[in-house]
Amino acid sequence: MMLRRGFILFLPRLAGLVVVACCSVSIVYMLACTPKGDNQQLALPRVHSPTAKDGYEAILQEQEEQHRNYIISLKKQIAQLKAELQGRSKQLKNVQDQHPDPLDIRLDHSNPEKAQANLLAFLRSQIDKAEVHSGVKLSTEYAAVPFESFTLQKVYQLETGLTRHPEEKPVRKDKRDELIEVIELAVGSLNNPEGDGNAKHRVYTASDFVEGIYRTEKDKGTLYELTFKGDAKHQFKRIVLFRPFGPVMKVKNENVNMADTVINVIVPLAKRASKFRQFMQNFREMGIQQDGRIHLTVVYFGKEQMNEVKLILENTSKAANFKNFTFIQLNEEFSRGKGLDIGARFWKGNNVVLFFCDVDIYFTADFLNSCRLNTQPGKKVFYPVLFSQYNPSIIYGHHDSIPPLEQQLIIKKETGFWRDFGFGMTCQYRSDFINIGGFDLDIKGWGGEDVHLYRKYLHSNLIVIRTPVRGLFHLWHEKQCLDELTPEQYKMCMQSKAMNEASHGQLGMLVFKKEIETHLHRQKQSSKKT
Repeated sequence: MMLRRGFILFLPRLAGLVVVACCSVSIVYMLACTPKGDNQQLALPRVHSPTAKDGYEAILQEQEEQHRNYIISLKKQIAQLKAELQGRSKQLKNVQDQHPDPLDIRLDHSNPEKAQANLLAFLRSQIDKAEVHSGVKLSTEYAAVPFESFTLQKVYQLETGLTRHPEEKPVRKDKRDELIEVIELAVGSLNNPEGDGNAKHRVYTASDFVEGIYRTEKDKGTLYELTFKGDAKHQFKRIVLFRPFGPVMKVKNENVNMADTVINVIVPLAKRASKFRQFMQNFREMGIQQDGRIHLTVVYFGKEQMNEVKLILENTSKAANFKNFTFIQLNEEFSRGKGLDIGARFWKGNNVVLFFCDVDIYFTADFLNSCRLNTQPGKKVFYPVLFSQYNPSIIYGHHDSIPPLEQQLIIKKETGFWRDFGFGMTCQYRSDFINIGGFDLDIKGWGGEDVHLYRKYLHSNLIVIRTPVRGLFHLWHEKQCLDELTPEQYKMCMQSKAMNEASHGQLGMLVFKKEIETHLHRQKQSSKKT
């Protein structure tokens, strides 16, 4: 009983000791865990100090500020990660939209209908990405992919290299089979038009094929535009096909009526009356007599030989009963760009096809049709690559006489070259020329203005048709290298002159003429001895 009473009396003391021990432990813990300042640990205020309350509040405020700053930093990092994730997700979606997963196309054997649908969607996306329905803005003239043209028998190509020719039969089997397949498919499309039902229509054959152009964008496919004879004179059928590195897909089947499409041929001129007389002979035969849907605008600079030029025009007008011409005379220094610009803006009729031409150009009636077929207002302009003639005196030097001009206009490696560095001869609708801003009238003289206009079209959304054509020739004329040129300019001028004179082989024959003659002489002497 006494023991129990003693234990009860000891219990309050034990509780007091436990409380004191807990307080001691708390004080030690606070001393160990109090955060440090910049230079030293913050001192713990004494319990009975008059500043104890303020000290604890300061410590709590500092800790709260640190926690707040840490939370703000975490929120910023989370926001940055969210933004980056959103950007990456958008990029991935764009890539998936542009390039459907090939695994869905090729490996989804469990759902063949879905695989076929994905394949068709991918192939059609190639058409949308290629320059078929609209032009693509290009940075320079070197970025343009040129077309090549073809008929049933020949291909007219720019990249001749060392073995290929500017005009040749497609000797490579893959190229021959490719063009035959495209022509056959186009003929089949014409003979089985969509939506006609049982309506009667003419039967088309390969003999109705007029000409075609094609080009390959290496990451998308090959575009073909084929023209066939229509149901009446001056009417055509155009078939547009596209090979997206797989089956050929029909893009368009349309009627093209060019019966009322007039071409305004604009020629800037100063002096050169004899050349103009030759030009008018070509214009009369091809433009007036064979084509008949043509207008001529001559912009003449100065007065020297002007009366002679006007007389040539008047005589042609009377002889051919031709009234569709305009003569504009300017009393100023010759500027090709300004002459063409004034001639284009002078026209007051309906929208018309403009053919910018020079006096030393020869064209055929077939070319005039190509000029019409490859231009479309608001959509396409035509930049043909013409065939430049070598010096006839060198080409035919071993003949008794130089043949007539028409017999000289043969597209062969020995007779000339594709003038793929020239952009002066071009066809476009007047509306497109006005909307693009015309020529740079600050350029004087001859040259430079054509490249400037060409770049304008490349920088626009218009499709630029660039292809060699079989009916447009640059006639040879002597190139003058003036003494006023610097040595470097004179050297470049002579190199240009040499390139226009003859082929490499023909120039080589001239360079080694003495060696050849010596060899022939020795051969002759040797044959006499034997």
